[in-house]
Amino acid sequence: MGEEQVLGVTKLVNWALAKPTLALFALLHVHPASTEYPIPNFFAMELVVFLFAIVFFLWLRARLSIEAPGDTQQCMEFFLTNPMGVGVKDLVDDIVGHGAERHLPLFGAIGMFILICNLAAVIPGFMSPTAEVTVPLGLSVVVFLYYNYFGFSHHGPIGYGKTLMGPVKPLSPLMVLIETFSHFARMLSLTVRLWANMMVGELIYVAFLGLTVTLFLFLGHWNPAGYISGIVPVGIPLALIVFHVFEAVLQAFIFTVLAIVYLGLAVSEEH
Repeated sequence: MGEEQVLGVTKLVNWALAKPTLALFALLHVHPASTEYPIPNFFAMELVVFLFAIVFFLWLRARLSIEAPGDTQQCMEFFLTNPMGVGVKDLVDDIVGHGAERHLPLFGAIGMFILICNLAAVIPGFMSPTAEVTVPLGLSVVVFLYYNYFGFSHHGPIGYGKTLMGPVKPLSPLMVLIETFSHFARMLSLTVRLWANMMVGELIYVAFLGLTVTLFLFLGHWNPAGYISGIVPVGIPLALIVFHVFEAVLQAFIFTVLAIVYLGLAVSEEH
């Protein structure tokens, strides 16, 4: 894995899955960066998030209640619909319109997956998989294929093609080129926005945490009483954790909203 620090969870995942992974790579003629750790940090973290989600939602499903919903159930219901109208179901209903409920599983899963991935870095020894460009790119490709598929299904190939031509026929060839580029630019925009924000957020957090520890040790080296002053700089990473949580929620929300908007545009009757 080059100079990248191998996380403890990555070592554990590779201990369990390295052999079948290497066998699959050999079959596909793929050469991993490291034969000792063929599964990189971001993919190991994705597996952790995936397993956590399975366990969590199976646990939650067994405790669902209409008469007496628990705190966790109410939080998840708030994620779907809330008085502010920014739940996933609220957004899908408002933006996509008729038949929107069938899209709720995908956008709900994407929103929750991104949120958990973004928040993973708050746990010591973990990282946010979304801070690796491969993960946002994969999610963006899924969204791109999904909304275009339903655009084709809703309008038909010819009808969907006409949505790229614009209202002025002489300019249709130019508009097709512009609109086609715009669709691919959406995929790029989704990828870069999520990846860049989470990557920078992690770098800032790690940098300030390192500076705090260094300052704490420096003061303590010269004067044992200096350890007391560590209370002040320790507040910096705590504030950054709060900021990281806010950024994690915000970026998950933005990605999900844009994905829903793109679907709404693809199936809209007005272009």
